[in-house]
Amino acid sequence: MDPYKYRPSSAFDSPFMTTNSGTPIYNNDSSLTVGSRGPVLLEDYHLVEKLANFDRERIPERVVHARGASAKGFFEVTHDISHLTCADFLRSPGVQTPVIVRFSTVIHERGSPETIRDPRGFATKFYTREGNFDLVGNNFPVFFVRDAMKFPDAIHAFKPNPKSHIQENWRILDFFSHHPESLNTFTFFYDDLGIPQDYRHMEGSSVSAYTLINKAGKVHYVMFHWKPTCGVKCLTDEEAIKIGGANHSHATQDLYDSIAAGNYPEWKLFIQTIDPDHEDRFDFDPLDLTKTWPEDIVPLQPVGRLVLNKNIDNFFAENEQLAFDPGNMVPGIYYSDDKMLQTRTFAYADTHRHRLGPNYKQLPVNAPKCAHHNNHYDGFMNFMHRDDEVH
Repeated sequence: MDPYKYRPSSAFDSPFMTTNSGTPIYNNDSSLTVGSRGPVLLEDYHLVEKLANFDRERIPERVVHARGASAKGFFEVTHDISHLTCADFLRSPGVQTPVIVRFSTVIHERGSPETIRDPRGFATKFYTREGNFDLVGNNFPVFFVRDAMKFPDAIHAFKPNPKSHIQENWRILDFFSHHPESLNTFTFFYDDLGIPQDYRHMEGSSVSAYTLINKAGKVHYVMFHWKPTCGVKCLTDEEAIKIGGANHSHATQDLYDSIAAGNYPEWKLFIQTIDPDHEDRFDFDPLDLTKTWPEDIVPLQPVGRLVLNKNIDNFFAENEQLAFDPGNMVPGIYYSDDKMLQTRTFAYADTHRHRLGPNYKQLPVNAPKCAHHNNHYDGFMNFMHRDDEVH
């Protein structure tokens, strides 16, 4: 093995503790001092490095979806939809694709209770043979506003008052009273669905419409829906207060413990499709994400199943550094003209570059599993070993 070629290190590579540069550490209990009482010496490099790393352990939390939990597993195609899309990972029944899924609450901080009435995120990263496909949605099939120009304002209305840091219903209702298209989502928000029992008993939706493209180039609008095989279960306000008071991480623990016990959560994936050539038969805009597609008019079509059968190895590496982006597409699936989806393709990647750095897609949890190549060079924390010429 080339000793000068970079390879990712592991905490278990060495039988003893070392500095970040690999030098053995013989005392991890006491600072280097002049005499038994000190003062402490600046030349105690291990002490300085240990404190410096500790001081920098935190990264900016997500503006939305800060509170979340992840798990790994696979997606398996169960029904043939090759007439609708040429996406390789959907090519035929029986095909399996590794995935990582992150569930989250939208508004509150990283350590907030998981029993708060709030929309939930349901984001899935498919590590396909043609690159990563990120299906980023919520547990509600609709959203509060249809234009991303209003998105920051809508989130600010839900966020705690910047003066007192207290969430106030009057701020929420005052803002959305001027946006009547939000009423549909509020029927979900204030319904029992507003507080899922846990992540295993929660539905998911793409919310925005995407497009499917088949080998002939034919396009269909598509909505994605996740249905839990164990059913949908929710909490009343009283139950949420009782559970949240005892355990702020009840949903994270439920997900982790279920997988550890072999009780693997599973969801069925369904799609709804609309031919753009016939969209004028609807009395609403199918690309307006404040509207649902009626299932009696646009029926659900089964596609596959999602199974989460492995817990993450490290919460920071595979949850906090996990980055989803609706801009991560694969051949056969593409954007629609949904205004919110169009804007999210910029906003998600932009926030990751701020939180994690410009090379965040090199992090193992975000990197594609297939062979990949580009001409992106250098920048902060670029650790990819490259010895090829610039093309």
